[in-house]
Amino acid sequence: MQLLFKAFLYLGIYSVLHFGYELTRLSFLKPVCGVSESVFEHLKMGFFAYLFASLIEYAFSAPNRRKANFFSSRMLSAFLVPWVIFSAWYLGPALWGKTSSLFLELSWALGVTFYSGIVGVTLEQEAERIQFTPKTRVLLFLLFGTVLFLFVRFTYVLPWIDVFTLP
Repeated sequence: MQLLFKAFLYLGIYSVLHFGYELTRLSFLKPVCGVSESVFEHLKMGFFAYLFASLIEYAFSAPNRRKANFFSSRMLSAFLVPWVIFSAWYLGPALWGKTSSLFLELSWALGVTFYSGIVGVTLEQEAERIQFTPKTRVLLFLLFGTVLFLFVRFTYVLPWIDVFTLP
């Protein structure tokens, strides 16, 4: 799938996931939609938006155009996209501190989300060229499965400690 097309598809899905639960209050959406404005929920939405964009890509790509590493490369990117969001989002506060402008905050958030899609697609395209060993495929599956579990689990039961608080 083309870089910009998939990045915009990801951004659109992310937007739907951002407001999906809030607008509908359908409880079955909780595991994939944002249920609060916490950073964690935004990371979760990035993960699931990238996963759903990749599943749409798979559904609409011709079988003869799918690479052998299709799923491995998408699992890698879906795993990394939340870290890209985290790194890019916190770059703003690290450089400029807290902003008092809602426009700047929303612009930064939109830019970070789109940037994470660009990074995810770029990395997946490069990863498709790699010949992953069976051991690496298992590790990718375990990483992917771990974050999938954590995003769903912590939607319902928050961990005892936050990322930036002391134990």
